[in-house]
Amino acid sequence: MGITNSSVSGQFILVGFSDQPQLEKILFVVVLVSYLLTLGGNTLIILISSIDPKLKTPMYFFLTHLSIVDICFTTSIVPQLLWNLRGPAKTITSLGCAVQLYICLALGSTECVLLAVMAFDRYAAVCKPLHYASVMNPRLCYALSGVAWLSGLGNSLIHSTITLWLPRCGHRKLHHFYCEVPSMIKLACVDIHANEIQIFVTSLVLLLLPSALILMSYGHIAKAVLRIRSVRAWCKALGTCGSHLTVVTLFYGTIIAVYMQPNSSYSHTHGKFISLFYTVVTPTFNPLIYTLRNKDVKGALRRLF
Repeated sequence: MGITNSSVSGQFILVGFSDQPQLEKILFVVVLVSYLLTLGGNTLIILISSIDPKLKTPMYFFLTHLSIVDICFTTSIVPQLLWNLRGPAKTITSLGCAVQLYICLALGSTECVLLAVMAFDRYAAVCKPLHYASVMNPRLCYALSGVAWLSGLGNSLIHSTITLWLPRCGHRKLHHFYCEVPSMIKLACVDIHANEIQIFVTSLVLLLLPSALILMSYGHIAKAVLRIRSVRAWCKALGTCGSHLTVVTLFYGTIIAVYMQPNSSYSHTHGKFISLFYTVVTPTFNPLIYTLRNKDVKGALRRLF
């Protein structure tokens, strides 16, 4: 392909899937279709949540934020990925890489916290139904969404800045399809053990802690439903929580596989495909999961059209 450091001075080389040119053609179509579905599905959720009075609830307030995160997250990655998949040029400017690094880490971290907030909302809906409106009042909803956005922004400002400060000694060849912290720190020509520890500690806070809160929320939900001993209650709980639990499993399962393993074991091939799943595929599934499994959303869609 003729990609060399000297030919792209001031740019990063995104190796991506260039070692599998036939796969690139297939991925181009898959990624393009997924991106269009992501934009259409999440925009539709934002639209109906904004205009349908029956969806003016905390659940759809947080779902709107999740859709905004997914649209921005994929938009920061997919256009560059499509450009690199369609031709021999596999580069991104230094500024573009830095912007992508900041935005992706901020939005990914925000989604981690936001999914935990949504689990708390489901806990309040199932376990505190009589007090749900007072517990999940508008002030608390705005505060929780603010915590999610600010935690993502803070995490990105710290780790992206530290990553970009690392000396690279001219190394600009990224074995990835976008600028991500685990792959970026591998370009450093200094000891990165401290950076690996920082990533691991941050992952404990922003991945395992929200995961633990989500499991606790669903543990209380399961206990509450078991006490009722009603098939109808089981069905209602499944309808209320099933969509969110599916999204959580897809997102956390893949992102933990990337950020919770030591950097030395970060496989180029496996890491790329796992990242492709949570950056492209999962945002596509989110609106489909919430619309296909949710009677309120399907009713709102019928009223809209």
